[in-house]
Amino acid sequence: MQKSPTPKEASSSSATYCSVPAQGIKGFKENWRADVMSGLLVSLIALPLCLGIAMASGFPAFGGIVTAIIGGLVVGPLCGSQLSIKGPAAGMIAISMAAVETLGAGNGFDGYRYALAAIVVASIFQIAFALFRFGRFSDFFPLAVVHGMLAAIGVIIFSKQIHPLLGVKALSHEPIDLLLEIPHSLVVMNPRVAFVGLVSVLIVIGAARLLGRAAKFLPAPLLAVAAGVVFCLYFDIAHPHSYFWYSQEYILDEKFLVNLPSNFLAGVTTPDFSKVFSVSSIQFIVMFALIGSLESMLTVKADDALDPFRRRALSDRDLMAVGFGNVLSGLVGGLPMISEVVRSHANVSYGAKTRWSNFFHGAFLLFFAVVLVDLIHLIPIAALAGVLCVTGYRLASPRHFKEFREIGIEQLAVFVITIVATLMTDLLVGVFIGIVAQYLACILLGAPLRSLFKTIKSGSVGDDGTFTLKLPEACFFGNVVGFRRQIDSAQGKNIILDFSETVLVDHTFMCQVKEFESVCVCAGLTLQKRNFDRLLPVSGHQQASHRFAQAPDDKPALAQL
Repeated sequence: MQKSPTPKEASSSSATYCSVPAQGIKGFKENWRADVMSGLLVSLIALPLCLGIAMASGFPAFGGIVTAIIGGLVVGPLCGSQLSIKGPAAGMIAISMAAVETLGAGNGFDGYRYALAAIVVASIFQIAFALFRFGRFSDFFPLAVVHGMLAAIGVIIFSKQIHPLLGVKALSHEPIDLLLEIPHSLVVMNPRVAFVGLVSVLIVIGAARLLGRAAKFLPAPLLAVAAGVVFCLYFDIAHPHSYFWYSQEYILDEKFLVNLPSNFLAGVTTPDFSKVFSVSSIQFIVMFALIGSLESMLTVKADDALDPFRRRALSDRDLMAVGFGNVLSGLVGGLPMISEVVRSHANVSYGAKTRWSNFFHGAFLLFFAVVLVDLIHLIPIAALAGVLCVTGYRLASPRHFKEFREIGIEQLAVFVITIVATLMTDLLVGVFIGIVAQYLACILLGAPLRSLFKTIKSGSVGDDGTFTLKLPEACFFGNVVGFRRQIDSAQGKNIILDFSETVLVDHTFMCQVKEFESVCVCAGLTLQKRNFDRLLPVSGHQQASHRFAQAPDDKPALAQL
């Protein structure tokens, strides 16, 4: 949720916008220094995350590395976004692990191969989504639902990673049961392994404060992994032995370390399509295709807001490139690939200029996987689990609850309902329930039921060239797609949004209006909100839902059908 820029920032952005970097070979020649440096720094962040995400998903560590390599070397030059980084993401851990466990029925390797087959088929659907131009529907989802889904994913990641952080194999599988199992794992934890995991957590949390500006070039996940390697050597984890702690004997051996094949090509694993049309497999195909596409498109959309050159991603082209990359990834043993938010934001902050930075990020990871395999083998799993535990906590941080409470009580309710529904069921069902909750919130705020099924009509251009768009009774998440289409058609024109008939503008729609206000300011245009002052916010937040305020003598007709 980006704030509107100040006039000074807008002026600077406008100037930057006029000097957009070239693309292709010309862009490489002009910006290779910046893109190589950013690619290197992002790869240092990606290495531990790719390893951790793969192992947390029930995949071999190789699966995470090969996914990011394909995402950089193959998908990077083809994608429709300039600065997003493609690779495995924490948001897909829950689906990937469930696929391995469910399809394998206790056999991890078989489940892994069946999951690869589901990824390949799901990827074909992603390509079909792009061909039918489904990319634009990423704007349909309410922001509270999207953030609720991410928070639920954070809880799932934490619940699954806290046990390997302590050196314990969890007995449960469901997130709630895993959380309830934490006291047991604390009692039976392996002290030295838990120490490595705890140090990893402390480094990830405290690196930015301790290192200051230097933290930008010394990524916290990399430092956590480096510390883990030092402790691996100190505790001699690579060689099986036992030790005593308060008269209790504990074992240390290679099962606590990352396992990568010494020969890169030896890690390639092909999918098993024998169960691909089973009911369980079809369920995961749908989840990989829909959730993966949604997460990837939303990340690209967020990256657009951060791009200093104000470039808009070609969402359908980007989705097609990701689908193609996922086909390749699934065929060689990789995880599902999406546009990854942490690495993408880091890419922007490191000064990347073009999509070549993604390419170089993949190239450096290939170098690491081939040349530094012996060093990677010394990384403790607990160190990676510590990095992921912090990632999970940040996704479900209490500050998110506070932020949505400030936006409005109805947004907090939708956010919490989505989290609970996702944890009690699965991601798809949780998102669906969240959307239903947001529809109900719109009705409770005064939107007539009939208005929730109306589209936005075409705008008109006046004699002075101003584009006027008359908005419907309910401006809510469901008609954001039509709103964006109308605004995009008014490119280069001053815009008037007429709210004279509107009784509700929900939070998601308000964010879209704020975004276009910023775009207009940067382009030297105006966006006027006519009759908007007749709507009052439900809270003091600038992007809170707004609804029509009736005078005391008015008839209570707002909620009538």
